[in-house]
Amino acid sequence: MSKDKSTQSRIVKRGRKRKLRKRAYFILVPILVLFLSLVTYAAILYTKAESVFSDSYKDDGRAKSELREEAVDPAEDNVSVLIIGVDQSDVRNNKGNARSDTLMLATLNIEDKSVKLVSIPRDSLVYIPEVGYETKINHAHAYGGPPATIKTVENLLEIPVDYYVKVNFNAFIDVVNAVNGITVDVPYELYEQNSKDKARAIHLLPGEQQLNGEEALALARTRHYDNDIQRGKRQQEIIKSVVQKATSLNSVLKYDEIIEALGENMTTNMTFDEMKSFIAYGTGTGNLEIDTLTLEGSNYRPTDTYYWKLDEIALEETKELLKRHLGIDPATAKLYENNDNEDPNSASNGNETESTTTY
Repeated sequence: MSKDKSTQSRIVKRGRKRKLRKRAYFILVPILVLFLSLVTYAAILYTKAESVFSDSYKDDGRAKSELREEAVDPAEDNVSVLIIGVDQSDVRNNKGNARSDTLMLATLNIEDKSVKLVSIPRDSLVYIPEVGYETKINHAHAYGGPPATIKTVENLLEIPVDYYVKVNFNAFIDVVNAVNGITVDVPYELYEQNSKDKARAIHLLPGEQQLNGEEALALARTRHYDNDIQRGKRQQEIIKSVVQKATSLNSVLKYDEIIEALGENMTTNMTFDEMKSFIAYGTGTGNLEIDTLTLEGSNYRPTDTYYWKLDEIALEETKELLKRHLGIDPATAKLYENNDNEDPNSASNGNETESTTTY
């Protein structure tokens, strides 16, 4: 009798073990498949990113900024990145000499993984070393591309520009569309042209809403409803929304499209290995915090041309803030020498030809 019970007990135990093994298979197999799929996807993304972003690399002819004593490594040092948004258009036939429509300088602190983003108004009256006189800062790119723009920003803010990223409007539109749009608070009703220069093609009403790429671009570029400072703040908020959406888990499967969008419409002096160093800023403690700054000033019209005249006191405060964020001793900061005899604090008085085209 006891033998029968013992046999039955062993049978029951074996049955339970088989059931447990089956359950384990049902649980582990999908997890294993998911893991292998993620690893494969990550490997494909890595390979694609390396190929695409390597194609975007363009040597700017300098091993380091002229304001650096030695080259920096973004994996170990505080660095700065100049974002140049250009309005290149087949309609205007200006691909070789487009003015910059957006200029933002980001400083990144490696210790606390913080970012400060400074918007530089496109009509700011500044000294441009490339030509040796003052004019609107957005002309620097037309005069000498990214190198002339970098040198102008370095001269203005007295800090090194270690890297630059130049993107056109197509990149912006495609990235916003790749993350399925962004949520933005539109401050007012507006009509704006689209990326193909079709007048009043975009119509937005005030309030928080979801915008696609063309709509987000229209809000970022419009200049008819407020001033350059407000425009810069709008652009900063839009950039922050794009970054937050792109770094969220919901956008992981969209990275393929994001890479494509950037790669086809971007040039940079960052190598792929240097780009990888910035991943730590987006994978640190929660959401990436971006502290936004603007260059205060006032309207200035000495002739028929409008400028944004920077407030010198506010400018000095911004310089000091950025230097501290980069860990630069203000006493060691140096300026480019002006090799002309003009007063760098006065307008060019006719040394340039000002276009009246508004876009």
